Amino acid sequence: MPVWLVRAGRQGEREALALEKSIAVVGWEDLPDLSSVNSRDEILGMLQTAYPDVKPKTLTNWQSQIWPFVREIRDGDVVALPLKSRSAIALGEVTGPYRYRPDLPPDARHTRSVKWRNEVARDAVDQDLLYSLGAFMTVCRIQRNDAEQRIRALMAGKTGSPPTPVSPEETDALIDIEEYARDRIRQYIGRRFAGHGLARVVAAVLEAQGYKVRVAPAGPDGGLDVIAGQGPMGFDPPKLGVQVKSGSEAVDTGVLHQLQGVLKNFGAERGLIVAWGGYKQSVLREAPLHYFEIRLWNADDLVQMICAAYDRLPPDLQAELSLKRIWTLVPPDE
Repeated sequence: MPVWLVRAGRQGEREALALEKSIAVVGWEDLPDLSSVNSRDEILGMLQTAYPDVKPKTLTNWQSQIWPFVREIRDGDVVALPLKSRSAIALGEVTGPYRYRPDLPPDARHTRSVKWRNEVARDAVDQDLLYSLGAFMTVCRIQRNDAEQRIRALMAGKTGSPPTPVSPEETDALIDIEEYARDRIRQYIGRRFAGHGLARVVAAVLEAQGYKVRVAPAGPDGGLDVIAGQGPMGFDPPKLGVQVKSGSEAVDTGVLHQLQGVLKNFGAERGLIVAWGGYKQSVLREAPLHYFEIRLWNADDLVQMICAAYDRLPPDLQAELSLKRIWTLVPPDE
């Protein structure tokens, strides 16, 4: 059965809704209910009416994505949703036909029902599959290099067959080079700074942001891996307590509650959790209640912070990270 990439917004703005409501969802909010369309030409005509100022080439590109979402995807097909809230890919099976949902927000009304089976850490996915899953398209079929069998194996918790080496130029569609670069950086950091080493990286980023820091030695840390404060000696607020979770598993609300209790023991006013494996939905739902007390960083957040502060990091850490800033073109129709 086919495997389909179905994104939930460029910034993942619809992914929480997709997981909560058990749906795959796309945007194009100016399009009406598409349940009655019977041809690609009908969809193109509706796009031309809804988006009169958009280039014909872009409308044709959109048509090529909307048609399979409405008519080609079948029950039992696999949907892969690359998540933006954490470094993982959600995998599920389609369980129903296209449905227009006026009860949902305007940008989330074109849906397919999906039974989400599991989430797979991006670091556990072979690089050639990540290339395909990094396509700029909102909807496309993933099939190169026996991808369908291998992704189904990942969904079942099994290890896929060995990948065929492939370069980004050989993939199914133009890839998001920024996402590809972030994957490579994240995989490297995850290997190079596994365990307690990740706390050293977090501390260096905080130092670059103006904090004075102390990193707990390896072993039992009393609940905090890093403590930090502002001012010449670190006595000034905000006084920050940091927990660093370097494992690949998403953390639950227990970590959030533990940090709340530990902050008082250290006299810290604010908290930061850095979870390399991301966060379970229960944490993300509760996090807004602690907005003025605790912040959450996942792997992508830390990579972003490293890139932003790279020129101010210690020279030895810069040498270990060995990053270089580059410029690249963005496809004009995206």
